[in-house]
Amino acid sequence: MNKNIKLAVAGAVLALSASANAGIIIPAGDWTLDIGGNVNTFVTNTRNTGNATITGGYAALVGGANSTLEKTESNITTGLLPNYLSVSGSTRQNDLDVTFTISINPGTSTKNGGIQNANPALNQENRQAFMTFGDKSWGSIKLGKDLGIFAGTAILNDMTLLGVGNGAGALAGNTTTIGGIGSGFIYADWKAQAAYTSPNFSGFQFTAALTQGWNTIANDTTNSLATLGRSGSAPAFEGQLSYAFAGAVSGKLWTSGIVQKINTTAAQVALDDDRAQAADIGANVNFGDIGITGYAYKGEGIGTTIQFMDAYTTLGKQRKSDGGYIQATYTMPTKTKLGVAYGISNLDKNAVETNSYLVKENERTTVGVYHPLTKHLNTVLEYNEGRSQNQLGNENKNRTVSLGAILFF
Repeated sequence: MNKNIKLAVAGAVLALSASANAGIIIPAGDWTLDIGGNVNTFVTNTRNTGNATITGGYAALVGGANSTLEKTESNITTGLLPNYLSVSGSTRQNDLDVTFTISINPGTSTKNGGIQNANPALNQENRQAFMTFGDKSWGSIKLGKDLGIFAGTAILNDMTLLGVGNGAGALAGNTTTIGGIGSGFIYADWKAQAAYTSPNFSGFQFTAALTQGWNTIANDTTNSLATLGRSGSAPAFEGQLSYAFAGAVSGKLWTSGIVQKINTTAAQVALDDDRAQAADIGANVNFGDIGITGYAYKGEGIGTTIQFMDAYTTLGKQRKSDGGYIQATYTMPTKTKLGVAYGISNLDKNAVETNSYLVKENERTTVGVYHPLTKHLNTVLEYNEGRSQNQLGNENKNRTVSLGAILFF
């Protein structure tokens, strides 16, 4: 199984023995091929309450910008982790460890599929296409498309990664739901990058990367700035420093960050090479059958939920944002894992604007039960409660119950 799927499983601390299994190993001359992935499907029921206008709120994602009171929706859909088919290869040549990974990620739902689908791309992604080369003595270099650095470890430790979390309504026709994204951390996304990862120095390791400059997104089209194309006169700079430890108490500590220039050609916007930036800090600690994860982030011009979404006003003024989540899991003697998490993401309007309907905060509480039927197959029962509030203090809420299974191979 490719590295990021392994990280996702191990980081979420939910797949139990499945996290230790490789995929289908095939010797092929100088290469060793690893074919792996997962299939997951959930039956979900979401109930929305509230009719507030909240641009960028979770109730807006599930029930519309003006969700009707007590609207209920049921779906059969993929969870936060998409279906995955990944082919990786590794070899040792000229004192270099060389690898590649290519993946495809189809969705489960036919809500946006079939002959009536106007946009079949919603049911298909290609998240990874990269190569690495290096040596344990000096580190490795990655070139291609893979998970972003800033906030990447946050999503890999989110327990909803193996469940559904938020977004089981309107997002149910896509390849994934939204899980804990935007209610505790910002989406790291899948980015073209040139990255260097150091050797492991007694548990310490760092990654430094140039990633493709991203455009700003105007979810609030009236009050937020949208820049065209891949914005930035230079790539973004991302990095992470981490420390992993083992023993009676095991886990990982990390901090990561991003800096990117934001440009626009709009003559009326006083914005020229403005710098958006964000940083985070997190910890995952495991002792006995208990696991605890804590995470926090803070940014300027980074937006909320998705990087650079509603990050700037139409006049080019930065908005500040912050948030975090806390999560606890307990493994019972039956190997059933219980988990509970709380997360919140805040977006502050700029002092010069009077936008009242912009989202102020997205909050969630998730309770999950994860039981291994086999070493590869896990059943998942999850309850998620989301709350969104706009700058006026008006709220929408949603409650989602999901039941399904996730199979790793």
